[in-house]
Amino acid sequence: MDAEGQFLSFRLDGVERSGKDFLDFADKAARKAYYYRPDSPERKLGMDFLWFLWAGRNSPIFDRDRMTTFERRLIADETAWAEPKNAYYTLYEDPAICDKILKEFGLEGPHCHIINGHVPVKARKGESPIKGGGKLIVIDGGFCKAYQPTSGIAGYTLIYNSHSFRIVAHQPFVGRERAIRENYDITSSTNLFERMEVRQKIMETDTGRELQKRIDDLRLLLDAYRDGVVTEDSSKGRWEKV
Repeated sequence: MDAEGQFLSFRLDGVERSGKDFLDFADKAARKAYYYRPDSPERKLGMDFLWFLWAGRNSPIFDRDRMTTFERRLIADETAWAEPKNAYYTLYEDPAICDKILKEFGLEGPHCHIINGHVPVKARKGESPIKGGGKLIVIDGGFCKAYQPTSGIAGYTLIYNSHSFRIVAHQPFVGRERAIRENYDITSSTNLFERMEVRQKIMETDTGRELQKRIDDLRLLLDAYRDGVVTEDSSKGRWEKV
């Protein structure tokens, strides 16, 4: 996104793409890089695009101005290590921005969420993994040991069931010796941040709707059989319309 909250536009294959259209293109390009024959032009183009996804400016995966891996290795001055983030990482605190992104993907309603990973949350400084009034959740936050000095914890787990959404914060592992001698496990704390007004049932999920469609089709077939509209041809093992 740009600073005004508009989706950035990229010209790819001669077409201006933004929002979901751009991410769909990126997804297909990455798959071509992995699945297509090594000598195919589609795979070569896909592999080039993967470099952009990995470290390119405004990449939907990297989404920073620059990567400073070499600077961190070779320059002692930490100001050279900065990796300015895209405006999205400020704008996602706004519920209206989160709603705009969700709508771009055909999602609307009180229980729709954006889930972000691989974004360390500075919990030690009071930062919350819950953004945009509960519409966006960051579920990484530092399980990797290298991030724990920044985050202050060992990451988050998002748990959803038919009753509620919960996010669990984990403390760092204290070491094998203490775990064995004192039976000291990773400690966790739970934040129940959203409860369903009515318990969600299977029929209200995407899979449930597909199952219901199949049930409805079978009932129509059964009614047609009972009414004599279709009959079973036992010799061919199939149904035929009368």
